[in-house]
Amino acid sequence: MTNDFRATDGDRLLRLKEIIGPGGLLPVSRSTYYALVAAGELPKPIKLGARISAWRRADILAYIERAGVTND
Repeated sequence: MTNDFRATDGDRLLRLKEIIGPGGLLPVSRSTYYALVAAGELPKPIKLGARISAWRRADILAYIERAGVTND
């Protein structure tokens, strides 16, 4: 029996540069993104270290679907 510990696509962790900006999932600025986090619309980051934060891809995609965000 093999244990497969690879993360599924939804469990994948994204750094902020993968979420916002021209190549990201959300077309918002850094300050707008953190304002949405503070307002509770987006999830709080998962702290991976003292200066490293990430977000679950599934949580970000759920917000995009809920909010009807398009990246056109």
